[in-house]
Amino acid sequence: MSSVPRQFPFWKMHGAGNDFVVVETDILDVSDAEWGALAVEVCDRHMGVGADGLILVQPSTVADRKMRIFNADGSDGVMCVNGIRCFAKFSIDRGLVDAPEGRMTVETGPGIMPVHATRAEDGTVARVQVTAAVPDLDPAASGVSIEQPAPVLDLPVTTTDAQGASTQHVAIVSMGNPHAVQFIDVAPEDFPLTRIGPQMEHHALFTQRTNYEVTRVLDRSHMEMRVWERGVGETMACGSGACAVVVAARLRGEVDDRVDVRLPGGTLEIEWNGHDAVSLTGPAVRVFESEWTR
Repeated sequence: MSSVPRQFPFWKMHGAGNDFVVVETDILDVSDAEWGALAVEVCDRHMGVGADGLILVQPSTVADRKMRIFNADGSDGVMCVNGIRCFAKFSIDRGLVDAPEGRMTVETGPGIMPVHATRAEDGTVARVQVTAAVPDLDPAASGVSIEQPAPVLDLPVTTTDAQGASTQHVAIVSMGNPHAVQFIDVAPEDFPLTRIGPQMEHHALFTQRTNYEVTRVLDRSHMEMRVWERGVGETMACGSGACAVVVAARLRGEVDDRVDVRLPGGTLEIEWNGHDAVSLTGPAVRVFESEWTR
């Protein structure tokens, strides 16, 4: 018998259009398979609430709260920077964390991440800065087994479909989850992401599957991108993906330390000095709150 609760309150939230169902729970003895099955139900855009992922707000012994995220297909999302911003707003606005200055820590799969929330005039959280992971440029960290030293900035990956074979040249960056970043010369909206994205996500080269970003550098402080997220498909934004494209662009010498990354759902502000953790700042929005009854 499932130990997943059959009835619980939730918030529907989004960070730059990357949307989530956020649930507080003290239940820790539920299997990933059970939570994953619930995520599939809840995230279904026709038969459920509709979301890119299900976020759990849990107790933590090492941080203010622990975050678990499951993708819309039920797989473990490991971490999500857009999701962390929503997680922080949920925790602070509901009074789960005493954060008078907007600062809290979040336990995630890759480690503890500090966040700093900025409040709107009504006192609720409007924007959140996340100190994300230090990029891991070892291809093995992204589940890629190749005999090539880091950083890998131009890895050819051949995909084949009904329209024939094509080769994507990608940079490999782990932000605690795997990313394959492709630099393009056309506007991202003109790139056939919905055709190439699934092939890249499931390519045999990526043993953990991969998030796949296509990006164009506009100038040294502005980029634009689209993303195909593993376990979800195309989303309106991906925080760790935005971090990954800036890391790759800076390693290529094309951008400076601070970059605005424009995505279909909005703009995220990324800072990286080339050595330490990446910082991301962006909006966190509560769409509505309701109750799920199975």
